[in-house]
Amino acid sequence: MTIYGWVQVLLYCGILVALVKPLGFYMHRVFNGDRTLLSPVLVPIERGLYRLSGTNDKEEQHWAVYATAMLLFNLVGLLVLYALQRLQGMLPYNPAGMTAVDPQLAFNTAASFATNTNWQNYGGESTMSYLVQMAGLTVQNFVSAATGIAIAIALIRGFARASGKSIGNFWVDLTRCTLYVLLPMCIVLTLVYVWLGIPQTLGPYVDAITLEGAKQTIALGPVASQVAIKMLGTNGGGFFNANAAHPFENPDAVSNLIQMLTILALGAGLTNVFGRMVGNQRQGWAILASMGALFIAGVIVCYWAEAAGNPLVHALGIDGGNMEGKETRFGIAASALFAVITTAASCGAVNAMHDSFTALGGMIPLINMQLGEVIVGGVGAGFYGILMFVVIAVFVAGLMVGRTPEYLGKKIEAREVKMAMLAILCLPLAMLIFTAIAVVLPSAVASIANAGPHGFSEVLYAYTSSAANNGSAFGGLTGNTPWFNLTGAIGMLMGRFLVIIPALAIAGSLAAKKTVPASAGTFPTDGTLFVGLLVGVIIIVGGLTFFPSLAVGPIVEHLAMIHGQTF
Repeated sequence: MTIYGWVQVLLYCGILVALVKPLGFYMHRVFNGDRTLLSPVLVPIERGLYRLSGTNDKEEQHWAVYATAMLLFNLVGLLVLYALQRLQGMLPYNPAGMTAVDPQLAFNTAASFATNTNWQNYGGESTMSYLVQMAGLTVQNFVSAATGIAIAIALIRGFARASGKSIGNFWVDLTRCTLYVLLPMCIVLTLVYVWLGIPQTLGPYVDAITLEGAKQTIALGPVASQVAIKMLGTNGGGFFNANAAHPFENPDAVSNLIQMLTILALGAGLTNVFGRMVGNQRQGWAILASMGALFIAGVIVCYWAEAAGNPLVHALGIDGGNMEGKETRFGIAASALFAVITTAASCGAVNAMHDSFTALGGMIPLINMQLGEVIVGGVGAGFYGILMFVVIAVFVAGLMVGRTPEYLGKKIEAREVKMAMLAILCLPLAMLIFTAIAVVLPSAVASIANAGPHGFSEVLYAYTSSAANNGSAFGGLTGNTPWFNLTGAIGMLMGRFLVIIPALAIAGSLAAKKTVPASAGTFPTDGTLFVGLLVGVIIIVGGLTFFPSLAVGPIVEHLAMIHGQTF
């Protein structure tokens, strides 16, 4: 580890924290329906969209109606994306002549992008046409991100309201998020990325002659616009197979910093939106502090492990950190930081090969995802995910002092605790059961490139990434098989919607409750003690659930490396 590396980490954290209040202020006004700087231009468009869709922006929905609208919208999006892939060979804007995508791969990809996972069992530049990239994948990048933010806002309304029967209108929240937040920011980001050298064209691929005299086809396309929303919406799906390690997606240190900031910017800003909507910004800062503590711990371990290097390589007389699978233009510090950021969020974009990380360095991305990606997390998804842990934390606090648990003046009762546990436990259900079957099923085992603990970690990482809606991978696993395409898609759908529905149920339950005034016995939830309790609950729940699987993979692999063994 170097001073320069830590300066990069501190600079990143400082800029991110500085963005929290302005983004929170703006998003709060957007979802409250207040006037913003963009209102003169966007309000007429917003009203026109409501008229076309038959939506009444003044009419709010019960949580069950809100959930139904969300499910139907996402189902239609999944089916449209599947159809676009299957009909790709007959559709325009296909200069490379891409044929129809295989049915199982098309289903996996459709589920992946509809759930904001963006797991890719294919190479983008060799599989998807320009039309499918734009009208299919990029559109889902916007609406899946907007869905996550809409759910977070609905849950926040549940905490903020009293004696209410509704939690907002899904169509209004979706429209405002896309129109006022995602689109304007992505237009600016796209222009910045083009200026930095990222391609944005509908022209055909370019042929070039290498120094050796060989012909090379250079893939191009509308890259900058997809990179903008892929990062801002914590989607992560790369236009190119190499993702953010490709120079056409991430040319230099400046683009790398911008992309890392945009991954966590909206998720961090939502903590401030929460504080503003419940009338106490300290509540939002307390949640952000809990996220920050876990984030910094992950960065320290991952950066240390990668900077320390591989003991097996050191034994050969080669000193230095682990540069395997990393771009020299980013180095160890920026690669480790990017890995922690992208798995703290449900982004999945990568600027280095996670499969080439050291055992402990690769364990941190696994832990981040297995905790439910609540360390800032995906846009919206991370925030409603951590609120599930908040419910459990105040329940534990209530047990310790012998009082009915309360949070923001709302009684936390059996219904809310049960829903929160259902949301939390659905993730290990999808991750661990599919992993257990895959490591004994012959057809699945045949896809594992490495034997021993690392091979196990590759399978565990794949299902963890799918259920956590992350999309990054240990690249040694061949995922484009019937088994992994089908079970991966099921894991993505479980990890997305089996969390969202309990979250909305909690929102509806809390919105209907009366607010109880704070008393001398009320546990304060905006201070250091609550931050420590929340961090402890997240670690304990995650540790009890996943530590056995981590012990089989990364920990055993690390111990083997120390003793000079490999697999």
